[in-house]
Amino acid sequence: MKKIGFLSFGHWSPSPQSATRSAQDVLLQSIDLAVAAEELGADGAYYRVHHFAQQLASPFPLLAAVGARTSRIEIGTGVIDMRYENPLYMVEDAGSADLISGGRLQLGISRGSPEQVIEGWRHFGYGPAQGETDADMGRRHAEVFLHLLKGQGFAKPNPNPMFPNPPGLLRLEPHSAGLRDRIWWGSASNATAIWAAKQGMNLQSSTLKADESGEPFHVQQARQIRAYREAWTAAGHTRTPRVSVSRSIFALTTDQDRAYFGRDTSQDQVGVIDNMRAVFGRSYAAEPERLIELLRADEAIAEADTLLLTVPNQLGVDYNAHVIENILRHIAPALGWR
Repeated sequence: MKKIGFLSFGHWSPSPQSATRSAQDVLLQSIDLAVAAEELGADGAYYRVHHFAQQLASPFPLLAAVGARTSRIEIGTGVIDMRYENPLYMVEDAGSADLISGGRLQLGISRGSPEQVIEGWRHFGYGPAQGETDADMGRRHAEVFLHLLKGQGFAKPNPNPMFPNPPGLLRLEPHSAGLRDRIWWGSASNATAIWAAKQGMNLQSSTLKADESGEPFHVQQARQIRAYREAWTAAGHTRTPRVSVSRSIFALTTDQDRAYFGRDTSQDQVGVIDNMRAVFGRSYAAEPERLIELLRADEAIAEADTLLLTVPNQLGVDYNAHVIENILRHIAPALGWR
């Protein structure tokens, strides 16, 4: 069985053609789409995080609101840029949002992608230590975050507190038991996937990765997933890890689908991002029978247990619910995913 969710980048634009013309539109529609996806039977509602952009940012108010409006669907991110995060404050925010949702948070974190401004994390008060890169800093923040999520006391209590303290060292509150096992690392390379496995995090692999062999994107991504699982086993972790991949997939079943995506003939692309040669995965848009054939040939989708559908959020809630329903109804059963 494969879990299927959606991933929204949360764009907004004042353009008359956009259904999301303001930040408020995006936030409210993000909640409504999660409710609709849950009603359709989808498994997850995930949101991208970008700073200094007309896109979703500060994820925890949104995650908490979605948690309060839904009852079953997983709620996550893909991904939170840890270069911008205070790990201690983040533990409190994440614990609150997870408790509101009843333990449904699936937090994707990472060192982040190229941002809208130069060294934007410095504006948030963070900078690499001497000898560190910004990527090193993001991983360091992540390690602190993971340690704190264990819920162990570390802070010496005030001998004259305002309120009575439990005995021993104090931890951050509220603590949500089990959240530590629901943290995912967004990895663009084989090396960072292996690092994530050693840290005991689940793996998120997106629609791009470092071009490490010149092979098709899905082949390289499948190899990354296998390397991750081997490293997980070697690390001696006792639970079974989860792996997600993201894809843009559109089943063409209506004239509107064909008008939007019927001319999509995309293929893998190679480019340079953040000084890294990267391979970008293709989109899939076809009639259901043809789409099933194409997806069966995608090695990385076969390796993963969770598929995240990147949705065109600026087309509105109703159309994106239709996109999700198309996959659940026409594609998933034929591939044995449900």
